[in-house]
Amino acid sequence: MSLTDPDIASDQEAGCLPPRERYDLLGHLDAERAFQTAWESGRLHHAWLISGPKGIGKATLAWRMARRVLGAAPDTEYGILGSSPRDPASQLLEAGANPDLLMLRRPWDDKRKRWRAEITVDEARKAPSFFEKSAGAGGWRVCIVDSADDMNRNAANALLKTLEEPPKRGILILISHSPGRLPATIRSRCRKLVLRAPEPTAVCRWLSERNGVPSEASLDQLVDYAGASPGRALALAIGDGASLIQDVDALVKRGKSLSDQDARRIADRVTGKGREDQLAVFYEALARAYQAQALQCATDGRDPKGWIKAWADMAKLVRDAEALYLDPKQTVLQALSLTRTAATTS
Repeated sequence: MSLTDPDIASDQEAGCLPPRERYDLLGHLDAERAFQTAWESGRLHHAWLISGPKGIGKATLAWRMARRVLGAAPDTEYGILGSSPRDPASQLLEAGANPDLLMLRRPWDDKRKRWRAEITVDEARKAPSFFEKSAGAGGWRVCIVDSADDMNRNAANALLKTLEEPPKRGILILISHSPGRLPATIRSRCRKLVLRAPEPTAVCRWLSERNGVPSEASLDQLVDYAGASPGRALALAIGDGASLIQDVDALVKRGKSLSDQDARRIADRVTGKGREDQLAVFYEALARAYQAQALQCATDGRDPKGWIKAWADMAKLVRDAEALYLDPKQTVLQALSLTRTAATTS
């Protein structure tokens, strides 16, 4: 099943369970205690901003918070804010059938058969009318924005109106990978929960014991590459990320001798229906390989500008490709062609 399938949500890491179906959470005990204390005190802030690197568990935490507010019974087997997947309230939320929960995320573009590049103003305007409705038996409503980084300016302004007029018995949970990019007017109205990566050894154990990833020598390297982010490490492990990363490194090291045939071979591997997870790994691996080449040049006393430019040009190319719906295979080939140019000028 492809990540450009509407049955796979835009908030889902490749190869991972969608956050609404994930009941365990690795780490982040302080954040969970902070929310639990606020909830039990009866003084729950109306807006929460959960920030941290991608794949670290921000959306999983948001859904744990939502389950608690919307009536799922606590189950300590699943942690501080844990609820059992067998709880009726959990099952209702997992099925997307609870009218007291609103998800704001990038909408599905049925014409292009892919997720839109941003959260539109029309999506953000759903929040005010949602909070105006009468809540169900629990009396609470929850809106999750995943991710707030995806909002365009008009969407952010529309959501700000809801933040400025706190809904009665309602909370907004904003998820952000780069909170510094959000308008200060939004950040200042939220209580902040900053999540950080767990210890790498804990991530390795979580991958092996809870997700069935073989405990091999390459697992440590994979976790390190993912910045100890559990979700990203799991996506890499399931998607054969280690092999792809090694292949990209090898291609970049060929420099000027990188052949068109080799470039086409890897472009075929990471593009096409159902390979979006591979494409994301490819671009990150290529960016890291360009950075590594620049660092090596600087260490050797050579000019690293060619590799630095390749890294910057590739980042722009990927942004343009997503925003303008450019052909993925041609974009990959263009990104790889920067290798030869950088090797010639460095």
